[in-house]
Amino acid sequence: MPRRPFPFLILFLALAGTNAVAAPAPEPGGREQPDKERKAPPPVSLDDLYKRLKDSDDEAESKAVATLIERRLGRSGSATADLLSDRARQAMAGNELPLAVELMDRAVALEPNWAEGWSRRATLFWRLSDTQNAIADLQRALVLEPRHFEAWAALGKLYLAADDKGRAMDAFRRAEALYPRWDILKKAIDRLKPDVDGRDL
Repeated sequence: MPRRPFPFLILFLALAGTNAVAAPAPEPGGREQPDKERKAPPPVSLDDLYKRLKDSDDEAESKAVATLIERRLGRSGSATADLLSDRARQAMAGNELPLAVELMDRAVALEPNWAEGWSRRATLFWRLSDTQNAIADLQRALVLEPRHFEAWAALGKLYLAADDKGRAMDAFRRAEALYPRWDILKKAIDRLKPDVDGRDL
Protein backbone atom coordinates (compact mmCIF):
# COMPACT_ATOMS: atom_id res chain seq x y z
CA MET A 1 0.00 0.00 0.00
CA PRO A 2 2.33 2.65 -1.22
CA ARG A 3 2.26 6.09 0.21
CA ARG A 4 4.16 8.66 -1.73
CA PRO A 5 5.96 10.49 1.10
CA PHE A 6 6.38 7.32 3.19
CA PRO A 7 7.70 5.20 0.55
CA PHE A 8 4.44 5.24 0.82
CA LEU A 9 1.01 19.63 -7.38
CA ILE A 10 0.93 21.41 -4.82
CA LEU A 11 -2.31 23.36 -5.33
CA PHE A 12 -1.24 26.47 -3.47
CA LEU A 13 -2.10 28.77 -6.37
CA ALA A 14 -5.48 27.17 -7.00
CA LEU A 15 -6.37 26.96 -3.33
CA ALA A 16 -5.25 30.48 -2.60
CA GLY A 17 -7.08 31.71 -5.66
CA THR A 18 -10.48 30.83 -4.21
CA ASN A 19 -9.75 32.16 -0.76
CA ALA A 20 -7.48 35.09 -1.44
CA VAL A 21 -8.38 38.43 0.06
CA ALA A 22 -8.40 41.19 -2.50
CA ALA A 23 -5.58 43.68 -2.19
CA PRO A 24 -6.71 46.88 -0.50
CA ALA A 25 -7.34 49.87 -2.68
CA PRO A 26 -4.69 52.59 -2.59
CA GLU A 27 -5.27 55.33 -0.10
CA PRO A 28 -6.19 58.79 -1.40
CA GLY A 29 -3.15 60.38 -2.90
CA GLY A 30 -1.92 57.17 -4.50
CA ARG A 31 -0.34 55.63 -1.42
CA GLU A 32 -0.92 51.93 -0.81
CA GLN A 33 -1.57 50.54 2.62
CA PRO A 34 1.53 49.04 4.28
CA ASP A 35 1.97 45.29 3.80
CA LYS A 36 1.57 44.67 7.52
CA GLU A 37 -1.99 45.98 7.31
CA ARG A 38 -2.97 43.56 4.56
CA LYS A 39 -4.74 40.46 5.79
CA ALA A 40 -3.46 37.06 4.69
CA PRO A 41 -5.98 34.58 3.27
CA PRO A 42 -7.39 32.21 5.90
CA PRO A 43 -5.76 28.76 6.00
CA VAL A 44 -7.52 25.99 4.11
CA SER A 45 -9.01 23.46 6.53
CA LEU A 46 -8.70 19.69 6.20
CA ASP A 47 -12.50 19.51 5.90
CA ASP A 48 -12.35 21.90 2.95
CA LEU A 49 -9.61 19.85 1.28
CA TYR A 50 -11.67 16.66 1.58
CA LYS A 51 -14.68 18.47 0.09
CA ARG A 52 -12.61 19.72 -2.82
CA LEU A 53 -11.24 16.24 -3.40
CA LYS A 54 -14.74 14.77 -3.50
CA ASP A 55 -16.20 17.51 -5.70
CA SER A 56 -13.33 17.93 -8.15
CA ASP A 57 -13.99 16.82 -11.72
CA ASP A 58 -10.37 17.29 -12.80
CA GLU A 59 -7.86 14.47 -12.31
CA ALA A 60 -4.80 16.70 -11.98
CA GLU A 61 -6.51 18.91 -9.44
CA SER A 62 -7.67 15.84 -7.49
CA LYS A 63 -4.11 14.49 -7.31
CA ALA A 64 -2.86 17.84 -6.08
CA VAL A 65 -5.53 18.05 -3.38
CA ALA A 66 -4.86 14.43 -2.36
CA THR A 67 -1.17 15.28 -1.96
CA LEU A 68 -2.04 18.21 0.28
CA ILE A 69 -4.25 15.97 2.41
CA GLU A 70 -1.49 13.38 2.71
CA ARG A 71 0.96 16.03 3.84
CA ARG A 72 -1.51 17.37 6.37
CA LEU A 73 -2.17 13.87 7.75
CA GLY A 74 1.56 13.20 7.79
CA ARG A 75 2.14 15.75 10.56
CA SER A 76 1.66 14.13 13.95
CA GLY A 77 1.81 17.32 15.99
CA SER A 78 4.88 16.01 17.81
CA ALA A 79 8.40 16.75 16.59
CA THR A 80 9.62 13.59 18.32
CA ALA A 81 6.99 11.35 16.70
CA ASP A 82 7.72 12.89 13.30
CA LEU A 83 11.44 12.22 13.79
CA LEU A 84 10.78 8.62 14.78
CA SER A 85 8.57 8.16 11.74
CA ASP A 86 11.23 9.61 9.45
CA ARG A 87 13.83 7.26 10.91
CA ALA A 88 11.40 4.38 10.43
CA ARG A 89 11.08 5.36 6.78
CA GLN A 90 14.87 5.32 6.43
CA ALA A 91 15.04 1.94 8.15
CA MET A 92 12.39 0.55 5.81
CA ALA A 93 14.30 1.88 2.80
CA GLY A 94 17.30 -0.06 4.09
CA ASN A 95 15.13 -3.16 4.55
CA GLU A 96 15.60 -2.99 8.33
CA LEU A 97 11.96 -3.80 8.94
CA PRO A 98 12.09 -4.91 12.61
CA LEU A 99 13.87 -1.66 13.50
CA ALA A 100 11.31 0.33 11.49
CA VAL A 101 8.46 -1.35 13.38
CA GLU A 102 10.12 -0.57 16.72
CA LEU A 103 10.47 3.08 15.75
CA MET A 104 6.83 3.30 14.69
CA ASP A 105 5.81 1.55 17.91
CA ARG A 106 7.38 4.46 19.77
CA ALA A 107 5.79 7.03 17.46
CA VAL A 108 2.23 5.76 17.96
CA ALA A 109 2.85 5.36 21.69
CA LEU A 110 3.71 9.06 21.80
CA GLU A 111 0.82 10.07 19.51
CA PRO A 112 -1.89 7.39 19.78
CA ASN A 113 -4.44 9.62 18.02
CA TRP A 114 -2.27 10.06 14.93
CA ALA A 115 -4.12 8.12 12.24
CA GLU A 116 -1.28 8.28 9.74
CA GLY A 117 1.09 6.77 12.29
CA TRP A 118 -1.03 3.64 12.51
CA SER A 119 -1.31 3.52 8.72
CA ARG A 120 2.46 3.73 8.39
CA ARG A 121 2.99 0.95 10.89
CA ALA A 122 0.46 -1.14 8.94
CA THR A 123 2.68 -0.74 5.88
CA LEU A 124 5.55 -2.27 7.83
CA PHE A 125 3.45 -5.19 9.04
CA TRP A 126 2.35 -5.78 5.45
CA ARG A 127 6.00 -5.84 4.36
CA LEU A 128 6.60 -8.44 7.08
CA SER A 129 3.63 -10.51 5.80
CA ASP A 130 1.85 -9.92 9.11
CA THR A 131 -1.61 -9.43 7.63
CA GLN A 132 -3.49 -9.62 10.91
CA ASN A 133 -1.59 -6.76 12.54
CA ALA A 134 -1.61 -4.75 9.31
CA ILE A 135 -5.42 -4.95 9.15
CA ALA A 136 -5.73 -4.11 12.85
CA ASP A 137 -3.57 -0.99 12.43
CA LEU A 138 -5.52 0.16 9.37
CA GLN A 139 -8.80 -0.30 11.23
CA ARG A 140 -7.39 1.76 14.10
CA ALA A 141 -6.33 4.47 11.65
CA LEU A 142 -9.83 4.56 10.16
CA VAL A 143 -11.47 4.88 13.56
CA LEU A 144 -9.30 7.97 14.12
CA GLU A 145 -9.75 9.36 10.59
CA PRO A 146 -12.59 7.72 8.65
CA ARG A 147 -11.73 9.80 5.57
CA HIS A 148 -8.23 8.31 5.22
CA PHE A 149 -8.67 7.12 1.63
CA GLU A 150 -5.23 5.51 1.45
CA ALA A 151 -5.99 3.41 4.53
CA TRP A 152 -9.29 2.27 2.96
CA ALA A 153 -7.48 1.36 -0.27
CA ALA A 154 -4.76 -0.51 1.61
CA LEU A 155 -7.38 -2.37 3.61
CA GLY A 156 -9.05 -3.36 0.36
CA LYS A 157 -5.76 -4.73 -0.99
CA LEU A 158 -5.24 -6.82 2.13
CA TYR A 159 -8.76 -8.24 1.95
CA LEU A 160 -8.29 -8.96 -1.74
CA ALA A 161 -5.02 -10.78 -1.01
CA ALA A 162 -6.99 -12.92 1.45
CA ASP A 163 -9.57 -13.59 -1.31
CA ASP A 164 -12.26 -11.74 0.67
CA LYS A 165 -13.62 -9.96 -2.38
CA GLY A 166 -16.76 -8.64 -0.70
CA ARG A 167 -14.85 -6.79 2.01
CA ALA A 168 -12.26 -5.70 -0.52
CA MET A 169 -14.93 -4.13 -2.72
CA ASP A 170 -16.52 -2.38 0.27
CA ALA A 171 -13.17 -0.87 1.27
CA PHE A 172 -12.38 0.20 -2.30
CA ARG A 173 -15.78 1.84 -2.66
CA ARG A 174 -15.33 3.72 0.60
CA ALA A 175 -12.03 5.04 -0.73
CA GLU A 176 -13.68 5.95 -4.04
CA ALA A 177 -16.40 7.90 -2.26
CA LEU A 178 -13.67 10.08 -0.76
CA TYR A 179 -11.43 10.27 -3.82
CA PRO A 180 -13.68 9.69 -6.87
CA ARG A 181 -11.04 10.40 -9.50
CA TRP A 182 -8.40 7.97 -8.23
CA ASP A 183 -7.80 6.10 -11.48
CA ILE A 184 -6.01 3.06 -9.99
CA LEU A 185 -8.88 2.58 -7.57
CA LYS A 186 -11.45 2.68 -10.35
CA LYS A 187 -9.57 -0.07 -12.19
CA ALA A 188 -9.53 -2.25 -9.06
CA ILE A 189 -13.28 -1.79 -8.59
CA ASP A 190 -14.00 -2.55 -12.24
CA ARG A 191 -12.02 -5.80 -12.01
CA LEU A 192 -13.94 -6.88 -8.90
CA LYS A 193 -17.44 -5.95 -10.08
CA PRO A 194 -18.19 -9.17 -12.01
CA ASP A 195 -17.28 -11.34 -9.03
CA VAL A 196 -18.98 -9.22 -6.37
CA ASP A 197 -21.96 -7.71 -8.17
CA GLY A 198 -22.48 -10.41 -10.77
CA ARG A 199 -22.13 -10.29 -14.54
CA ASP A 200 -24.57 -8.49 -16.79
CA LEU A 201 -26.79 -10.83 -18.80
